[in-house]
Amino acid sequence: MKMEERSVAISAEPIKLEQLLKLAKVANTGGQAKMLIQAGEVLVNGIEERRRGRQLKVGDVFEVKDKVLLRVEAR
Repeated sequence: MKMEERSVAISAEPIKLEQLLKLAKVANTGGQAKMLIQAGEVLVNGIEERRRGRQLKVGDVFEVKDKVLLRVEAR
């Protein structure tokens, strides 16, 4: 199965990882985003990230392991 790849546009940077997961519709709630992050399911620029407050900016790439790869773009 091929991993889905897409972009997420933000209007202001930086943005917290938890917020970006909701904006990208990877998580429906902050609680779901928190569970994904704490379970080690999220990579930022290829490195596992467990901090919900990790600040992301345009050009960063994040991945929910084996599911979706997203690139942060400016709106």
